[in-house]
Amino acid sequence: MIEKIIHKASELFLNLGFKSVTMDDIAQEMGISKKTIYAHFKTKTELVRAVIETLYGNIICGIDTIQEAERNPIEELYEIKKFVMLQLKNEKTSPQYQLQKYYPEIHETLKGRHFDKMYACTIANLKRGVNIGLYRKNLDVEFVSRIYFIGMNGIKDDAMFPIPDFPKAQLFEEYLEYHLRGIVTEKGLQILNKFITNHQNQ
Repeated sequence: MIEKIIHKASELFLNLGFKSVTMDDIAQEMGISKKTIYAHFKTKTELVRAVIETLYGNIICGIDTIQEAERNPIEELYEIKKFVMLQLKNEKTSPQYQLQKYYPEIHETLKGRHFDKMYACTIANLKRGVNIGLYRKNLDVEFVSRIYFIGMNGIKDDAMFPIPDFPKAQLFEEYLEYHLRGIVTEKGLQILNKFITNHQNQ
């Protein structure tokens, strides 16, 4: 039952937002009593924490699997982007910013872990790209990895990038292209252009 509650709550939170979904809404969607949910989660905050932990765990596991496949670094970044967007339902409600506003303590905990994982992932990707000649040899990988992290978080700001004007899927696609164009070699650019063309034709 715990897994079922987390699954349904996750679906509702990502589609409608952490703030607007109540324990009553989750109970009604599941066809169970609110008392059943409270038997497993004493508060909504506790449920939100469990949802975030599960989502984060799924994303980390998926990213690890993608990295283990050892695709070329450009393809790897596109695969990670596609997987994360799928997990977050294209971020229809900007869950990270809702989390920051309404559950700041949970957000702060996640923020540090998010940076650690993304930093390690990006550093590994950059070093491998340089080693096989797809990224420029003179890259400062420390600088680029941190700028990439800041940018990926910055474009989630709905005040700066309103969803009606900047759909999340398109925004992440364009940011990834922006990032890669700044670091690829001529050889890497040929591969990048193929990916851009393929994605436009999908």
